[in-house]
Amino acid sequence: RAGLLHYERASVLAAMRQVQLEISVRTRGKGLHDVTREIAKWVHEQTIETGLVVVFVKHTSASLVIQENADPDVLADLETFFERLVPETRDSYRHSAEGPDDMPAHIRTALTQTQLSIPIVKGRLGLGTWQGIYVYEHRDASHIRHLLLHIVGA
Repeated sequence: RAGLLHYERASVLAAMRQVQLEISVRTRGKGLHDVTREIAKWVHEQTIETGLVVVFVKHTSASLVIQENADPDVLADLETFFERLVPETRDSYRHSAEGPDDMPAHIRTALTQTQLSIPIVKGRLGLGTWQGIYVYEHRDASHIRHLLLHIVGA
């Protein structure tokens, strides 16, 4: 059974602020595209010490994931897994007007996430050592994906 290893007393936040930004990310086609640096930079510039950043992708054929950023084999294995789980076979889906990769892209988005919530701790993203934020492009072609970032905190 896991026990409580560390406890820090929560402080009452004063003067809550909210900030939003929409960013565009050009993907290079199917795969995971690291956006951690851009989001972390913007969060740091907001001078909010404690809060929460919500990252939302405004698409139905791309998603967001927090995944390991140290070993690229992890990302390759994740993509291989989704290729097996949701194959791109034209005969498998009714919706095929936009090509054989479109319906599988919608399914992959449904199985992952379109929104992430990440704590802000001491003015920085509260990610773990090996965690990165990725736009997961599920279509074969390059796309411009729009992310809405929203911070609430003090």
